[in-house]
Amino acid sequence: MVRKFIRLSILMSVILLTFSAAVMAASGGDEDKTSFIMHHIKDSHEWHFATMGHTHVTLALPVIIYSADRGVEFYSSSSFVDPETHHFGVEHNGYYIDEHDKLQAVDESRSFTDLSITKNVAMLFLILAVTLYLMLSTSRYYKKHPNKAPRGVASFVEPIVIFVRDEIARPNIGPKYKKFTPYLLTLFFFIWIGNLLGLLPGAANLTGNIAVTITLAMITFLITNFNGNKDYWKHVVATPGVPLPLLLIIVPVEIIGLFTKPFALTVRLFVAITAGHIVILSFIGLIFVFESYAVGVASTLMVVFINVIELLVATIQAYVFTLFSAMYIGSAVAEHGHEH
Repeated sequence: MVRKFIRLSILMSVILLTFSAAVMAASGGDEDKTSFIMHHIKDSHEWHFATMGHTHVTLALPVIIYSADRGVEFYSSSSFVDPETHHFGVEHNGYYIDEHDKLQAVDESRSFTDLSITKNVAMLFLILAVTLYLMLSTSRYYKKHPNKAPRGVASFVEPIVIFVRDEIARPNIGPKYKKFTPYLLTLFFFIWIGNLLGLLPGAANLTGNIAVTITLAMITFLITNFNGNKDYWKHVVATPGVPLPLLLIIVPVEIIGLFTKPFALTVRLFVAITAGHIVILSFIGLIFVFESYAVGVASTLMVVFINVIELLVATIQAYVFTLFSAMYIGSAVAEHGHEH
């Protein structure tokens, strides 16, 4: 397994280096050689893969706008791109996409809602498609072969399902683990597959987007608190065995603690994934900044090494997010014994 991880990482590093070299070699100035990092990790209304000379390999994404007077409008993001500079900024039917990749109305007083399928949203659909394929393929296999050992996709999915059930859900939630295991499995597979696909050249940085991580954290927050029993809420609003004067301090701390948990989940995943992307792209950028063979060899070795680590981090972060979610849920549904 370790050898497979290393081989996969080396292959991904070579592809990433080749891809990045093609992109940055076509760049005209030093600003392009460094700003491509932020371009890679941020969301966009188009999916840019590579630049080969004057040819830009991009996927135009749907721009969907809702306004009270016009209703729902559909455009292609290519309608907002200048064909000469290949940058956004072209006005189209009263709208334009600014330098920060935000959809704006020419008339600043105009109110509208941007419902566009951006790069991150497209990546979300891709992750969901891969996850559904794995789950549905496994389900079909067990329906056809209920008494046989798993093979193919099922042999890949079953150990992970058992691990999440027996090593995360059961020990941290307790007797009620079956109720929450489907959510924990969904959480693990979504984050894990998103992390792995995000390492591919040209992929979107979905799990490194704080809007995504905060949404996942808020789902855990809602599930935890809506399923909290009397003991859980009693510990929050009136901690047993604590003198009344201390409750004035303990209770606010407990209430704040309800919100620091999802905050920790949000920041941990966001920082780990985004930082990994920035470090890898920074080492690649050094090759073109210094234009030195020595720096090129050293950066290539570092990129291969970091990619190995990133493959592990992709799995560890999915595990940690799922584990802490299970612990928070477990603390809310457990029957506490009070000592006075």
